[in-house]
Amino acid sequence: MQSDASIDDQIRSCRDYATRQGLTVVGTYSDRAVSGASLMRSGIQKLLRDGRSGAFDVVISEGLDRLSRNQADIAQIFQSFLFAEITIETVSEGAISEMHIGLKGTMNALFLKDLAIKTRRGLKGRALAGKSAGGLTYGYNVVHKIAANGEPIRGDRTINTEEAVVVKRIYSDYAKGISPKMIAEALNVEGVPGPQGGQWGASTIHGNRERGTGILNNQLYIGRQFWNRLRYVKDPQTGKRVSRLNAEADWVITDVPDLQIIPHDLWEAVRQRQGALKSKGTSVPVWDRRRPRTLFSGLMECGYCGSGFSKIQKDSFGCSAARNKGEAVCTNKRLIKQTELEARVLDALANNLMDPEAVKVFCEAYTAERNWLAATTTNNRAGIEKELVTTKRDHAKLVDAIIAGVPADQVKDKMIALDDRRKDLEAQLAAADNSLAPVRLHPKMSETYRERVAALIRGLGESEGMEEAREAIRGLIEKIVLTPRADAPSLTIDLYGALASLLMLATGAPTHQVARMALGAQNAKSSAGAEFQDVDNIGELVLVAGVGFEPTTFRL
Repeated sequence: MQSDASIDDQIRSCRDYATRQGLTVVGTYSDRAVSGASLMRSGIQKLLRDGRSGAFDVVISEGLDRLSRNQADIAQIFQSFLFAEITIETVSEGAISEMHIGLKGTMNALFLKDLAIKTRRGLKGRALAGKSAGGLTYGYNVVHKIAANGEPIRGDRTINTEEAVVVKRIYSDYAKGISPKMIAEALNVEGVPGPQGGQWGASTIHGNRERGTGILNNQLYIGRQFWNRLRYVKDPQTGKRVSRLNAEADWVITDVPDLQIIPHDLWEAVRQRQGALKSKGTSVPVWDRRRPRTLFSGLMECGYCGSGFSKIQKDSFGCSAARNKGEAVCTNKRLIKQTELEARVLDALANNLMDPEAVKVFCEAYTAERNWLAATTTNNRAGIEKELVTTKRDHAKLVDAIIAGVPADQVKDKMIALDDRRKDLEAQLAAADNSLAPVRLHPKMSETYRERVAALIRGLGESEGMEEAREAIRGLIEKIVLTPRADAPSLTIDLYGALASLLMLATGAPTHQVARMALGAQNAKSSAGAEFQDVDNIGELVLVAGVGFEPTTFRL
């Protein structure tokens, strides 16, 4: 919640420090209005990427906590820069060493923990006083007040009369037997804005009864405020917050009769109907139902609205938005059977993707590009070698000058600068020698691909290795777009192949690495600012194809 001026002040402070140290600023990196407790920030991720590519020699920040307040993350950043021979310096501590990482990292982590404890203590006090201790609930407005001492009074709310009418309508319609899906569709058709200003969805209305989420389960509407029912913990691998239900003894429940919107008899009518709803053939309530995962779950997309396709019937998929949000959002009501979809997609993977002619063209273009890069590297190498010879010669002249009687303190700084430049040039030569290692691409690798895909498809029917084959096949697909055909009652399927995984499989990478690559790509997509990495250093080919390449496509 810092102002933009805070970022500008930090950058100004770091620039002044760089000037005092005689350093040249080559770039700035910042993350505005993002918590320093996470590495899932675009600015810090770009800083790490540029550091690996040798874009700078020193990183300056106002304090170590500006890089990260997480003890494990700051240690990881330090180790990454240490490997790249990059120094971290801060305005407050100067050059950072292992001691700073241990002590300051612990202090920053303790600061976050102490801050969380104090914040929760304050929020609990608000909740006990009947004030808002979290986000604003649909149906209410924030009341802005100023105390006699000039401080803002926080947490007061009042009923939003227009939204309250919508809440009452939802409860009344549901009690009459109208489904959440139909209620959401009607609201969308009428153009009624949802809680976040967007479209209404069925899940927004029915939510989860156990967790108290959704319009129909929020007891604030009957004048009872619940606080601390859920807690949020951060997944260390994805950086995302995950909600968990607290013990009932830890809940803080406060009566707030002034905020009641729904009469108790209507609330009980809704509870009675919810209690009667069960999934067919099971005792699991509808609000706690979990859909089974299929081979292509999460990969299907509606060609009309871009929403996901999900199980609509026992054996068929359909557009989720068309059914949960209504025709105001999407009119694609066509279905496709799971068996038909899987058969058509698997057949396309086996017989249509990695076309021999396309592979031949790709191999020729890839080889030509590598030859161009190799020639560029050779030209650059000649320039680096020439400068290295000059640097060594100048350094030797200064040594001779000292021997001849010139005071060492007069040439000390120049000698250090020349020696640092020598090390930098030698590192660039070593990097050039290691780059553009030969990658063998054979035009007939499409045959290898087909054989291996056929083996993966056979593996789906075997108990041993089935999960690995499943993930490897999913990894070959970027997305599956299903669009209604104008001239037929069926759906057109556009299959987008994930080029990096396709090439890995075709060039002989083990199946388990293709599967791991698929999981890595999914994690990268779900993490803000994350960069796609290759698996087990399979080779430069995967890096080239994995980032920035358009996926291969095929229409079924």
